[in-house]
Amino acid sequence: MTKVNSSAVVIIPPKEIWDPIQEIRRAYDRHVLRWMPHITLLYPFRPESEYYTLEILFSKICKKIKPFEVTLSNLKYFNHGKQKYTLWLTPEPESLIIEIQYKLLAIVPDCNNVNLHKNGFTPHLSVGQIEGKKRLIEVIGTLQRDWSQLKFTIDSIYFIAREKQKLSKFEVKKTFVLS
Repeated sequence: MTKVNSSAVVIIPPKEIWDPIQEIRRAYDRHVLRWMPHITLLYPFRPESEYYTLEILFSKICKKIKPFEVTLSNLKYFNHGKQKYTLWLTPEPESLIIEIQYKLLAIVPDCNNVNLHKNGFTPHLSVGQIEGKKRLIEVIGTLQRDWSQLKFTIDSIYFIAREKQKLSKFEVKKTFVLS
């Protein structure tokens, strides 16, 4: 089976809570125009041409998962070495998102790239890229001090895709409601 960087399975917060997230992303995230705010579950994922065959399997899994509330309250970061960092919000409780990801990964076990990181799959909502440890500490301090936690219910997961052109945007292609 094929995996492509133009397709992913994600959780998307409701648009009503995007403003404070997007405010940070506009200042720090070079991908703000390509990706909507999201928590990645599977990426890279199958091309759109395979969505139809996967739809039944994903629907069956999602119908067995109850919606649940998450809170975005803390900023953390990934260290990529050479003073390069990714800044992100922690969705809590992480364990329920890890459980969803594990169940979906069983359908497409080769789409496990997000599990191959040093600490395995870490649910996160990326808000930016920072260079320099000193700047990272300053930015996190300022943002965390001004941050008001956001809560939302995860009640769906999404297949998203984009055209293969360099500047194309991801768009929702399929929605799977949890029940």
